[in-house]
Amino acid sequence: MNGVQISPDESILWQSEAWPVVKINVTLAFTWLVMALLVIGSWWITRRLTSDTKIPRWQNLLEVLVTGIRDQIRDVSRHDPGPYMPFVGTLFLFIAVANLLSIVPGYVAPTGSLSTTAALATCVFVAVPVFGIASHGVGDYLKRYLQPTPLMFPFNLIGELSRTLALAVRLYGNMMSGAVIAAILISFVPLFVPIVMQVMGLLTGMIQAYIFAVLAMVYIASATKVAK
Repeated sequence: MNGVQISPDESILWQSEAWPVVKINVTLAFTWLVMALLVIGSWWITRRLTSDTKIPRWQNLLEVLVTGIRDQIRDVSRHDPGPYMPFVGTLFLFIAVANLLSIVPGYVAPTGSLSTTAALATCVFVAVPVFGIASHGVGDYLKRYLQPTPLMFPFNLIGELSRTLALAVRLYGNMMSGAVIAAILISFVPLFVPIVMQVMGLLTGMIQAYIFAVLAMVYIASATKVAK
């Protein structure tokens, strides 16, 4: 099919004439938009926090989100959620907001780009040893790659890399496939299908944000657990 773009990375909004490699595509622009909305929204909601019995509705929503994320982290890791909350919570909120904004006409979710999902998975790949080393020290953490025998080192290393790849491909595949299926169905039934697909897309987006955050916490928990 001519003219069909598989990835939003192919849509270039601006490109330098002097250095063609320097360019801004749709994925990058909407990623900046999501980050700006998260920063501004966080500032706006938290600028007047109160401990009164009657609190603003936005503060109430924020407290529900924070409490829910903390409970999920505690259930998965069996540890105090404090050290992991900023990282895991940010992953969830970024992916969730990026997917929820799909209801806005003209918006393209950055999670439909493999470069975005690969970057998020790379963050998890880096965070796992960081939390592991902070919890056990460099020596004890690296010993895990030699268990149960030193011969398992290459397989343990491949396992770390493969689950990072799986994180990226899983999120990208689900978001991209949903967009493609919606486009195909809309071309056949343009009236009723868009509403149904929009609702299903929002539900799928939230589920994918939850799964990505939970899997990230599972990997971190496995690196920080106390060896028996």
